[in-house]
Amino acid sequence: MTKAGLYHYINGKKELLFDIMNFGLDELDEEVAKPARTITDPSARLRFIIASHAQLVTRGQGAITILVDEITALTPAQNRMITRRKREYFNRLRDVLNELKAAGKLHDVDTTVATFSLLGMINWLSRWFRQDGDLTRGTGC
Repeated sequence: MTKAGLYHYINGKKELLFDIMNFGLDELDEEVAKPARTITDPSARLRFIIASHAQLVTRGQGAITILVDEITALTPAQNRMITRRKREYFNRLRDVLNELKAAGKLHDVDTTVATFSLLGMINWLSRWFRQDGDLTRGTGC
C-alpha cells in the first residue's frame, strides 16, 4: 500500500497511532483481562495476567508496546481515551493484588506501587526481549 493509499483510509498520523493503540488495548482486553475475570483464585489470576501480558508483549507484533511511549503524540481527547482504558486495566490488576493482600498473601505492600512495578517489568520486555535471543519463553519469559 502506498502512503497516499493509507491516508485515504485514515485522517493522519495521530489517528493511525490512536487506532494502533486501541488495537493493542483490545488485544490486552481479549487475551488477558477478559479470560482473567473467569479465574476465581486471585493467585492463579495474577499468574495468568502476568504470563499472558508478557506473552503478548514478547510476541513481536508491536501494537501493545506502542502504548508505553507514544501516548504524548495523541490529541488531548485521544490521550484521555487511551489513558482511561489503561487505567481500567491498571485498576483490575491492582484489585487482584488487593485481594491477595486482604487474604494475607501480601504483607507490607503498597498495591499501587506494586501494580506500577509489575506493569513496568512486563512492558520493559519489549525493550530487550528478542525472538531469536538466548532467552526464550521457555526460560521464564
